[in-house]
Amino acid sequence: MRVDVLSVVNTTLVIVCLILALTGLIPVIAAAATFAAIPFHASINHYGKAKPYLPRVAIVVPAWNEGAVIGASIDRLMKLDYPREALRIFVVDDASTDQTPDVVREKAALYPGNVVLLRRERGGEGKAHTLNHGIAEILRDDWMEALLIMDADVIYLPTSLRRMTRHLADPEVGAVSAYIREGSEDRNYLTKFIGVEYVLSQPAARRAQNVLGAQACLAGGAQLHSRENLVAIGGRIDTSSLAEDTITTFETQLQGRKVVFEPLAEVLAEEPRTVANLWKQRLRWARGNVTVTGRYEKVWFRPSKNHRLGDWTFGTVWFSLWLLPLIMIVSSIGLVGLLFLHPEIATTAFRALWIGASLAYIFILVLGALTDARTSRRAWGHVLLFPGIVNTLVMIVALFPALLLEWLPQAFGVTLSERTLFVITLCIYVWIPFSMAVAWLARAVEPTWAGRWLTPALIYLAGYGSLLCAITFDSYLKELAGAESKWDKTEKVGRVATT
Repeated sequence: MRVDVLSVVNTTLVIVCLILALTGLIPVIAAAATFAAIPFHASINHYGKAKPYLPRVAIVVPAWNEGAVIGASIDRLMKLDYPREALRIFVVDDASTDQTPDVVREKAALYPGNVVLLRRERGGEGKAHTLNHGIAEILRDDWMEALLIMDADVIYLPTSLRRMTRHLADPEVGAVSAYIREGSEDRNYLTKFIGVEYVLSQPAARRAQNVLGAQACLAGGAQLHSRENLVAIGGRIDTSSLAEDTITTFETQLQGRKVVFEPLAEVLAEEPRTVANLWKQRLRWARGNVTVTGRYEKVWFRPSKNHRLGDWTFGTVWFSLWLLPLIMIVSSIGLVGLLFLHPEIATTAFRALWIGASLAYIFILVLGALTDARTSRRAWGHVLLFPGIVNTLVMIVALFPALLLEWLPQAFGVTLSERTLFVITLCIYVWIPFSMAVAWLARAVEPTWAGRWLTPALIYLAGYGSLLCAITFDSYLKELAGAESKWDKTEKVGRVATT
Protein backbone atom coordinates (compact mmCIF):
# COMPACT_ATOMS: atom_id res chain seq x y z
CA MET A 1 0.00 0.00 0.00
CA ARG A 2 2.81 2.37 0.92
CA VAL A 3 4.52 1.60 -2.41
CA ASP A 4 1.34 2.47 -4.30
CA VAL A 5 1.03 5.79 -2.48
CA LEU A 6 4.64 6.69 -3.23
CA SER A 7 4.13 5.73 -6.86
CA VAL A 8 1.07 7.95 -7.15
CA VAL A 9 2.88 10.85 -5.47
CA ASN A 10 5.88 10.40 -7.76
CA THR A 11 3.70 10.22 -10.86
CA THR A 12 1.80 13.33 -9.77
CA LEU A 13 5.02 15.23 -9.17
CA VAL A 14 6.34 14.18 -12.58
CA ILE A 15 3.15 15.41 -14.27
CA VAL A 16 3.26 18.72 -12.37
CA CYS A 17 6.92 19.26 -13.22
CA LEU A 18 6.28 18.36 -16.85
CA ILE A 19 3.48 20.94 -17.04
CA LEU A 20 5.71 23.55 -15.41
CA ALA A 21 8.55 22.76 -17.80
CA LEU A 22 6.36 22.94 -20.89
CA THR A 23 4.98 26.38 -19.97
CA GLY A 24 8.20 27.57 -21.57
CA LEU A 25 6.64 26.71 -24.94
CA ILE A 26 3.89 29.33 -24.52
CA PRO A 27 6.01 32.40 -25.40
CA VAL A 28 7.80 30.38 -28.10
CA ILE A 29 4.55 29.42 -29.81
CA ALA A 30 3.06 32.89 -29.32
CA ALA A 31 6.09 34.62 -30.86
CA ALA A 32 6.31 32.19 -33.79
CA ALA A 33 2.57 32.48 -34.49
CA THR A 34 2.79 36.28 -34.41
CA PHE A 35 5.67 36.37 -36.88
CA ALA A 36 3.89 33.86 -39.10
CA ALA A 37 1.31 36.59 -39.71
CA ILE A 38 3.89 39.02 -41.14
CA PRO A 39 3.84 37.73 -44.76
CA PHE A 40 0.07 38.30 -44.84
CA HIS A 41 0.72 42.03 -44.43
CA ALA A 42 1.37 42.09 -48.17
CA SER A 43 -2.38 41.58 -48.72
CA ILE A 44 -3.97 42.35 -45.33
CA ASN A 45 -3.11 45.99 -44.71
CA HIS A 46 -4.68 49.43 -44.70
CA TYR A 47 -3.14 50.76 -47.91
CA GLY A 48 -6.32 50.09 -49.87
CA LYS A 49 -8.14 52.76 -47.84
CA ALA A 50 -5.19 55.16 -47.60
CA LYS A 51 -4.84 58.02 -50.04
CA PRO A 52 -2.97 61.34 -50.27
CA TYR A 53 -4.25 63.47 -47.41
CA LEU A 54 -2.57 66.55 -45.98
CA PRO A 55 -4.50 67.78 -42.93
CA ARG A 56 -3.33 70.70 -40.79
CA VAL A 57 -0.98 69.05 -38.30
CA ALA A 58 -0.08 70.44 -34.89
CA ILE A 59 3.13 68.88 -33.61
CA VAL A 60 3.46 68.86 -29.83
CA VAL A 61 6.99 68.37 -28.50
CA PRO A 62 7.55 67.92 -24.75
CA ALA A 63 10.98 69.28 -23.85
CA TRP A 64 13.01 69.32 -20.68
CA ASN A 65 16.67 70.34 -20.97
CA GLU A 66 16.72 69.44 -24.67
CA GLY A 67 18.93 72.34 -25.70
CA ALA A 68 21.41 69.99 -27.37
CA VAL A 69 18.84 68.44 -29.70
CA ILE A 70 15.71 70.59 -29.99
CA GLY A 71 17.10 73.01 -32.56
CA ALA A 72 18.06 70.28 -35.01
CA SER A 73 14.71 68.56 -34.48
CA ILE A 74 12.79 71.73 -35.38
CA ASP A 75 14.96 72.32 -38.46
CA ARG A 76 14.29 68.79 -39.62
CA LEU A 77 10.54 69.17 -39.13
CA MET A 78 10.62 72.30 -41.26
CA LYS A 79 12.26 70.27 -44.03
CA LEU A 80 9.54 67.62 -44.08
CA ASP A 81 7.95 66.87 -47.44
CA TYR A 82 4.76 68.50 -46.19
CA PRO A 83 3.11 71.89 -46.85
CA ARG A 84 4.67 74.36 -44.42
CA GLU A 85 1.41 76.26 -44.05
CA ALA A 86 -0.15 73.04 -42.71
CA LEU A 87 2.43 72.62 -39.94
CA ARG A 88 2.67 74.19 -36.50
CA ILE A 89 5.21 73.06 -33.93
CA PHE A 90 4.33 73.59 -30.27
CA VAL A 91 7.36 73.04 -28.03
CA VAL A 92 6.20 72.63 -24.43
CA ASP A 93 9.16 73.57 -22.26
CA ASP A 94 8.86 71.71 -18.96
CA ALA A 95 10.66 74.32 -16.85
CA SER A 96 14.04 73.57 -18.44
CA THR A 97 17.15 74.85 -16.71
CA ASP A 98 19.33 74.85 -19.81
CA GLN A 99 19.15 76.83 -23.06
CA THR A 100 16.06 75.00 -24.38
CA PRO A 101 13.69 78.02 -24.33
CA ASP A 102 16.30 80.27 -25.93
CA VAL A 103 16.87 77.80 -28.76
CA VAL A 104 13.13 77.50 -29.37
CA ARG A 105 12.70 81.29 -29.41
CA GLU A 106 15.42 81.53 -32.04
CA LYS A 107 13.62 78.94 -34.16
CA ALA A 108 10.29 80.73 -33.67
CA ALA A 109 11.89 83.88 -35.08
CA LEU A 110 13.38 81.88 -37.96
CA TYR A 111 10.07 80.13 -38.74
CA PRO A 112 7.36 82.70 -37.86
CA GLY A 113 3.91 81.16 -37.58
CA ASN A 114 5.30 77.63 -37.58
CA VAL A 115 7.03 77.40 -34.18
CA VAL A 116 5.41 78.24 -30.84
CA LEU A 117 7.04 78.10 -27.39
CA LEU A 118 4.82 77.10 -24.47
CA ARG A 119 6.58 77.19 -21.12
CA ARG A 120 5.56 75.48 -17.90
CA GLU A 121 6.98 77.20 -14.86
CA ARG A 122 6.37 74.12 -12.74
CA GLY A 123 7.97 71.06 -14.27
CA GLY A 124 8.98 67.55 -13.34
CA GLU A 125 5.47 66.05 -13.31
CA GLY A 126 6.14 63.77 -16.24
CA LYS A 127 5.72 63.62 -19.99
CA ALA A 128 1.92 63.24 -19.94
CA HIS A 129 1.41 66.45 -17.93
CA THR A 130 3.71 68.31 -20.29
CA LEU A 131 1.84 67.01 -23.34
CA ASN A 132 -1.53 67.96 -21.86
CA HIS A 133 -0.35 71.52 -21.35
CA GLY A 134 0.32 71.75 -25.08
CA ILE A 135 -2.77 69.81 -26.17
CA ALA A 136 -5.06 72.09 -24.14
CA GLU A 137 -3.59 75.11 -25.93
CA ILE A 138 -3.85 73.47 -29.35
CA LEU A 139 -7.51 72.54 -28.85
CA ARG A 140 -8.48 76.13 -28.04
CA ASP A 141 -9.17 76.78 -31.72
CA ASP A 142 -10.22 74.73 -34.74
CA TRP A 143 -6.99 75.00 -36.75
CA MET A 144 -5.62 71.57 -35.86
CA GLU A 145 -7.00 68.63 -37.86
CA ALA A 146 -4.39 66.10 -36.70
CA LEU A 147 -2.00 66.00 -33.77
CA LEU A 148 1.50 64.54 -33.91
CA ILE A 149 3.08 63.68 -30.57
CA MET A 150 6.86 63.34 -30.75
CA ASP A 151 9.98 63.47 -28.61
CA ALA A 152 12.39 66.37 -28.75
CA ASP A 153 15.37 64.30 -29.85
CA VAL A 154 13.88 62.26 -32.70
CA ILE A 155 14.40 63.04 -36.38
CA TYR A 156 11.65 62.39 -38.92
CA LEU A 157 12.80 61.39 -42.37
CA PRO A 158 11.34 63.76 -45.02
CA THR A 159 8.46 61.57 -46.22
CA SER A 160 7.47 60.16 -42.81
CA LEU A 161 4.63 62.51 -41.91
CA ARG A 162 3.06 62.34 -45.37
CA ARG A 163 3.11 58.56 -45.17
CA MET A 164 1.40 58.66 -41.78
CA THR A 165 -1.33 61.17 -42.64
CA ARG A 166 -2.50 59.20 -45.68
CA HIS A 167 -4.04 56.62 -43.30
CA LEU A 168 -6.18 59.32 -41.66
CA ALA A 169 -8.02 59.70 -44.96
CA ASP A 170 -10.01 56.74 -43.65
CA PRO A 171 -12.35 58.10 -40.94
CA GLU A 172 -12.26 54.73 -39.20
CA VAL A 173 -8.58 55.25 -38.36
CA GLY A 174 -7.99 57.12 -35.13
CA ALA A 175 -4.21 56.99 -34.84
CA VAL A 176 -1.10 56.08 -36.79
CA SER A 177 2.33 55.11 -35.50
CA ALA A 178 5.69 55.29 -37.28
CA TYR A 179 8.75 53.06 -37.14
CA ILE A 180 11.18 54.46 -34.60
CA ARG A 181 14.60 53.22 -35.63
CA GLU A 182 17.73 53.38 -33.50
CA GLY A 183 19.67 56.13 -35.22
CA SER A 184 22.81 56.86 -33.21
CA GLU A 185 25.68 57.89 -35.45
CA ASP A 186 28.37 56.29 -33.27
CA ARG A 187 26.79 53.02 -32.21
CA ASN A 188 28.13 50.91 -29.37
CA TYR A 189 27.37 47.30 -28.46
CA LEU A 190 24.18 48.20 -26.58
CA THR A 191 22.67 50.50 -29.22
CA LYS A 192 23.32 47.78 -31.81
CA PHE A 193 21.35 45.33 -29.70
CA ILE A 194 18.58 47.92 -29.31
CA GLY A 195 18.57 48.40 -33.07
CA VAL A 196 18.01 44.67 -33.57
CA GLU A 197 15.31 44.68 -30.88
CA TYR A 198 13.52 47.54 -32.62
CA VAL A 199 13.59 45.69 -35.93
CA LEU A 200 11.95 42.67 -34.31
CA SER A 201 9.42 44.66 -32.29
CA GLN A 202 8.36 47.27 -34.85
CA PRO A 203 8.56 46.64 -38.62
CA ALA A 204 8.24 42.93 -37.84
CA ALA A 205 5.89 42.45 -34.87
CA ARG A 206 3.76 45.53 -35.53
CA ARG A 207 3.22 44.49 -39.12
CA ALA A 208 1.79 41.30 -37.65
CA GLN A 209 -0.38 43.36 -35.31
CA ASN A 210 -1.72 45.22 -38.34
CA VAL A 211 -2.76 41.85 -39.76
CA LEU A 212 -4.29 40.68 -36.47
CA GLY A 213 -6.15 43.99 -36.07
CA ALA A 214 -4.90 45.05 -32.63
CA GLN A 215 -1.93 47.28 -31.89
CA ALA A 216 -0.28 47.08 -28.47
CA CYS A 217 1.34 50.49 -28.38
CA LEU A 218 1.72 53.64 -30.44
CA ALA A 219 5.36 54.67 -30.49
CA GLY A 220 5.66 57.34 -27.81
CA GLY A 221 7.79 59.59 -30.00
CA ALA A 222 5.84 59.11 -33.23
CA GLN A 223 2.07 58.97 -32.84
CA LEU A 224 -0.41 60.79 -35.04
CA HIS A 225 -4.03 61.28 -33.95
CA SER A 226 -7.01 62.63 -35.81
CA ARG A 227 -8.69 65.51 -34.01
CA GLU A 228 -11.84 63.41 -33.67
CA ASN A 229 -9.95 60.61 -31.99
CA LEU A 230 -8.15 62.95 -29.62
CA VAL A 231 -11.46 64.46 -28.52
CA ALA A 232 -13.08 61.00 -28.21
CA ILE A 233 -10.42 59.78 -25.77
CA GLY A 234 -10.89 62.83 -23.59
CA GLY A 235 -8.79 65.50 -25.26
CA ARG A 236 -5.82 64.70 -23.06
CA ILE A 237 -3.18 62.08 -22.32
CA ASP A 238 -3.59 59.81 -19.31
CA THR A 239 -1.45 60.97 -16.36
CA SER A 240 -2.03 58.07 -13.96
CA SER A 241 0.48 55.72 -15.56
CA LEU A 242 4.03 55.65 -16.87
CA ALA A 243 2.68 54.00 -20.04
CA GLU A 244 0.56 56.86 -21.31
CA ASP A 245 1.25 55.90 -24.94
CA THR A 246 -0.04 52.35 -24.40
CA ILE A 247 -3.16 53.58 -22.64
CA THR A 248 -3.81 56.02 -25.48
CA THR A 249 -3.46 53.13 -27.93
CA PHE A 250 -5.91 50.97 -26.01
CA GLU A 251 -8.44 53.77 -25.53
CA THR A 252 -8.40 54.57 -29.24
CA GLN A 253 -9.26 50.98 -30.12
CA LEU A 254 -11.83 50.63 -27.34
CA GLN A 255 -13.61 53.64 -28.88
CA GLY A 256 -13.94 51.58 -32.06
CA ARG A 257 -11.23 53.32 -34.08
CA LYS A 258 -8.34 51.59 -35.80
CA VAL A 259 -4.69 52.06 -34.94
CA VAL A 260 -2.34 51.57 -37.89
CA PHE A 261 1.42 51.00 -37.89
CA GLU A 262 3.16 52.55 -40.91
CA PRO A 263 6.51 50.78 -41.38
CA LEU A 264 7.62 53.08 -44.22
CA ALA A 265 7.43 56.19 -42.03
CA GLU A 266 10.85 56.13 -40.36
CA VAL A 267 11.91 58.17 -37.37
CA LEU A 268 15.45 58.14 -36.03
CA ALA A 269 16.00 58.19 -32.28
CA GLU A 270 18.92 58.24 -29.89
CA GLU A 271 18.79 55.28 -27.52
CA PRO A 272 20.58 54.57 -24.22
CA ARG A 273 24.25 53.69 -24.48
CA THR A 274 24.62 52.25 -20.98
CA VAL A 275 22.86 49.44 -19.16
CA ALA A 276 21.99 51.83 -16.32
CA ASN A 277 20.16 54.24 -18.65
CA LEU A 278 18.46 51.41 -20.54
CA TRP A 279 17.37 49.90 -17.22
CA LYS A 280 15.87 53.22 -16.14
CA GLN A 281 14.00 53.63 -19.41
CA ARG A 282 12.67 50.09 -19.66
CA LEU A 283 11.79 49.88 -15.96
CA ARG A 284 9.52 52.85 -16.55
CA TRP A 285 7.93 51.07 -19.50
CA ALA A 286 7.56 47.80 -17.61
CA ARG A 287 5.93 49.39 -14.58
CA GLY A 288 3.60 51.25 -16.89
CA ASN A 289 2.55 47.95 -18.44
CA VAL A 290 1.63 46.68 -14.97
CA THR A 291 -0.87 49.55 -14.77
CA VAL A 292 -2.20 48.77 -18.25
CA THR A 293 -2.63 45.07 -17.47
CA GLY A 294 -4.63 45.81 -14.33
CA ARG A 295 -6.67 48.66 -15.80
CA TYR A 296 -7.95 46.55 -18.68
CA GLU A 297 -8.64 43.37 -16.74
CA LYS A 298 -12.17 43.22 -18.19
CA VAL A 299 -10.81 43.41 -21.75
CA TRP A 300 -8.43 40.44 -21.73
CA PHE A 301 -9.69 37.31 -23.49
CA ARG A 302 -13.16 38.81 -24.02
CA PRO A 303 -13.70 39.08 -27.79
CA SER A 304 -15.62 42.15 -28.91
CA LYS A 305 -17.23 43.35 -32.14
CA ASN A 306 -15.77 46.84 -31.60
CA HIS A 307 -12.09 45.94 -31.22
CA ARG A 308 -9.59 43.07 -31.31
CA LEU A 309 -7.87 43.70 -27.99
CA GLY A 310 -9.95 40.97 -26.35
CA ASP A 311 -8.94 38.30 -28.86
CA TRP A 312 -7.11 35.28 -27.49
CA THR A 313 -4.23 35.84 -29.91
CA PHE A 314 -3.56 39.36 -28.64
CA GLY A 315 -4.00 38.43 -24.98
CA THR A 316 -1.69 35.43 -25.23
CA VAL A 317 1.08 37.48 -26.82
CA TRP A 318 0.66 40.29 -24.27
CA PHE A 319 0.82 38.03 -21.21
CA SER A 320 3.55 35.75 -22.58
CA LEU A 321 5.77 38.83 -22.91
CA TRP A 322 4.70 40.48 -19.65
CA LEU A 323 5.15 37.26 -17.66
CA LEU A 324 8.18 36.00 -19.57
CA PRO A 325 10.63 36.17 -16.61
CA LEU A 326 8.24 34.15 -14.43
CA ILE A 327 7.65 31.66 -17.24
CA MET A 328 11.41 31.21 -17.59
CA ILE A 329 11.79 30.54 -13.88
CA VAL A 330 8.79 28.19 -13.69
CA SER A 331 9.96 26.23 -16.73
CA SER A 332 13.44 25.77 -15.23
CA ILE A 333 11.95 24.61 -11.93
CA GLY A 334 9.95 22.03 -13.85
CA LEU A 335 13.02 20.80 -15.73
CA VAL A 336 15.10 20.53 -12.56
CA GLY A 337 12.29 18.64 -10.83
CA LEU A 338 12.07 16.20 -13.74
CA LEU A 339 15.83 15.75 -13.69
CA PHE A 340 15.61 14.39 -10.15
CA LEU A 341 12.33 12.51 -10.60
CA HIS A 342 12.56 11.13 -14.12
CA PRO A 343 15.72 12.03 -16.09
CA GLU A 344 14.47 10.50 -19.34
CA ILE A 345 11.34 12.66 -19.38
CA ALA A 346 13.49 15.64 -18.40
CA THR A 347 15.68 15.09 -21.44
CA THR A 348 12.66 14.81 -23.72
CA ALA A 349 11.06 17.97 -22.28
CA PHE A 350 14.35 19.87 -22.51
CA ARG A 351 14.84 18.97 -26.15
CA ALA A 352 11.22 19.82 -26.97
CA LEU A 353 11.64 23.24 -25.35
CA TRP A 354 14.97 24.12 -26.85
CA ILE A 355 14.40 22.64 -30.31
CA GLY A 356 11.14 24.57 -30.42
CA ALA A 357 12.90 27.72 -29.19
CA SER A 358 15.75 27.25 -31.68
CA LEU A 359 13.51 26.80 -34.69
CA ALA A 360 11.24 29.66 -33.62
CA TYR A 361 14.24 31.90 -33.01
CA ILE A 362 15.74 31.19 -36.42
CA PHE A 363 12.37 31.81 -38.06
CA ILE A 364 11.79 35.04 -36.11
CA LEU A 365 15.30 36.32 -36.65
CA VAL A 366 15.40 35.67 -40.39
CA LEU A 367 11.91 37.02 -41.06
CA GLY A 368 12.43 39.98 -38.72
CA ALA A 369 15.78 40.87 -40.25
CA LEU A 370 14.23 40.96 -43.72
CA THR A 371 11.78 43.69 -42.62
CA ASP A 372 14.71 46.09 -42.18
CA ALA A 373 17.61 44.58 -44.05
CA ARG A 374 19.69 47.77 -43.80
CA THR A 375 19.75 47.85 -40.01
CA SER A 376 20.23 44.08 -39.80
CA ARG A 377 23.22 44.20 -42.15
CA ARG A 378 24.87 46.97 -40.12
CA ALA A 379 24.54 44.92 -36.93
CA TRP A 380 24.69 41.37 -38.28
CA GLY A 381 27.03 40.23 -35.51
CA HIS A 382 24.56 41.42 -32.89
CA VAL A 383 21.74 39.72 -34.77
CA LEU A 384 23.58 36.43 -34.32
CA LEU A 385 24.52 37.18 -30.71
CA PHE A 386 21.09 38.51 -29.73
CA PRO A 387 20.16 35.41 -27.66
CA GLY A 388 23.58 35.38 -25.98
CA ILE A 389 26.57 33.10 -26.40
CA VAL A 390 25.50 30.60 -23.74
CA ASN A 391 21.92 30.37 -25.01
CA THR A 392 23.24 29.79 -28.51
CA LEU A 393 25.40 26.94 -27.23
CA VAL A 394 22.43 25.44 -25.37
CA MET A 395 20.39 25.58 -28.59
CA ILE A 396 23.17 23.74 -30.41
CA VAL A 397 23.31 21.09 -27.66
CA ALA A 398 19.53 20.61 -27.89
CA LEU A 399 19.68 20.25 -31.66
CA PHE A 400 22.79 18.07 -31.62
CA PRO A 401 23.02 16.26 -28.25
CA ALA A 402 25.85 14.07 -29.54
CA LEU A 403 28.01 17.21 -29.53
CA LEU A 404 28.07 17.19 -25.72
CA LEU A 405 27.80 13.47 -25.14
CA GLU A 406 30.20 12.15 -27.77
CA TRP A 407 32.00 14.57 -30.07
CA LEU A 408 33.50 16.99 -27.55
CA PRO A 409 34.56 14.29 -25.05
CA GLN A 410 36.22 12.36 -27.87
CA ALA A 411 37.90 15.47 -29.22
CA PHE A 412 39.44 16.24 -25.82
CA GLY A 413 40.04 12.61 -24.92
CA VAL A 414 37.89 12.65 -21.79
CA THR A 415 35.08 10.52 -20.49
CA LEU A 416 32.12 12.13 -18.76
CA SER A 417 30.99 10.31 -15.65
CA GLU A 418 27.30 10.13 -14.82
CA ARG A 419 27.82 12.57 -11.96
CA THR A 420 29.64 15.06 -14.22
CA LEU A 421 26.97 14.74 -16.87
CA PHE A 422 24.29 15.29 -14.21
CA VAL A 423 25.98 18.49 -13.00
CA ILE A 424 26.37 19.79 -16.57
CA THR A 425 22.72 19.03 -17.28
CA LEU A 426 21.63 20.74 -14.07
CA CYS A 427 23.62 23.85 -15.01
CA ILE A 428 22.00 23.92 -18.45
CA TYR A 429 18.51 23.60 -16.95
CA VAL A 430 19.00 26.50 -14.51
CA TRP A 431 20.85 28.72 -16.96
CA ILE A 432 17.84 30.65 -18.23
CA PRO A 433 16.84 32.21 -14.88
CA PHE A 434 20.52 32.46 -13.93
CA SER A 435 21.15 34.48 -17.11
CA MET A 436 18.90 37.20 -15.66
CA ALA A 437 21.18 37.31 -12.62
CA VAL A 438 24.15 37.69 -14.97
CA ALA A 439 22.42 40.64 -16.65
CA TRP A 440 21.77 42.14 -13.21
CA LEU A 441 25.47 41.72 -12.43
CA ALA A 442 26.34 43.50 -15.68
CA ARG A 443 24.41 46.51 -14.48
CA ALA A 444 26.03 46.38 -11.03
CA VAL A 445 29.62 46.32 -12.32
CA GLU A 446 29.09 48.93 -15.04
CA PRO A 447 30.17 51.91 -12.86
CA THR A 448 33.33 50.14 -11.67
CA TRP A 449 36.79 50.31 -13.22
CA ALA A 450 36.22 46.91 -14.86
CA GLY A 451 32.75 47.75 -16.14
CA ARG A 452 33.95 49.10 -19.46
CA TRP A 453 34.85 45.62 -20.67
CA LEU A 454 33.13 43.33 -18.14
CA THR A 455 29.58 44.66 -18.67
CA PRO A 456 29.57 44.09 -22.46
CA ALA A 457 31.14 40.65 -21.93
CA LEU A 458 28.38 39.66 -19.48
CA ILE A 459 25.63 40.92 -21.82
CA TYR A 460 27.13 38.99 -24.72
CA LEU A 461 27.18 35.87 -22.54
CA ALA A 462 23.70 36.24 -21.04
CA GLY A 463 21.95 37.72 -24.06
CA TYR A 464 20.11 40.96 -24.63
CA GLY A 465 16.78 39.22 -24.09
CA SER A 466 17.89 38.14 -20.62
CA LEU A 467 18.74 41.77 -19.85
CA LEU A 468 15.21 42.83 -20.79
CA CYS A 469 13.75 40.00 -18.70
CA ALA A 470 15.86 41.07 -15.72
CA ILE A 471 14.45 44.57 -16.02
CA THR A 472 10.90 43.22 -16.20
CA PHE A 473 11.55 41.09 -13.13
CA ASP A 474 12.79 44.20 -11.35
CA SER A 475 9.45 45.84 -12.19
CA TYR A 476 7.72 42.97 -10.35
CA LEU A 477 9.84 43.63 -7.30
CA LYS A 478 9.23 47.38 -7.44
CA GLU A 479 5.49 46.84 -7.67
CA LEU A 480 5.45 44.35 -4.77
CA ALA A 481 7.48 46.76 -2.67
CA GLY A 482 5.14 49.61 -3.54
CA ALA A 483 8.04 51.71 -4.80
CA GLU A 484 7.19 55.17 -6.07
CA SER A 485 6.41 55.39 -9.77
CA LYS A 486 8.06 58.43 -11.26
CA TRP A 487 9.13 59.75 -14.61
CA ASP A 488 12.90 59.37 -15.03
CA LYS A 489 13.96 60.98 -18.26
CA THR A 490 16.77 59.39 -20.23
CA GLU A 491 19.49 61.91 -21.01
CA LYS A 492 20.00 62.63 -24.73
CA VAL A 493 23.00 64.45 -26.18
CA GLY A 494 22.28 64.66 -29.90
CA ARG A 495 23.97 61.55 -31.31
CA VAL A 496 21.30 60.85 -33.92
CA ALA A 497 22.53 60.51 -37.48
CA THR A 498 20.87 62.70 -40.10
CA THR A 499 20.05 59.92 -42.54
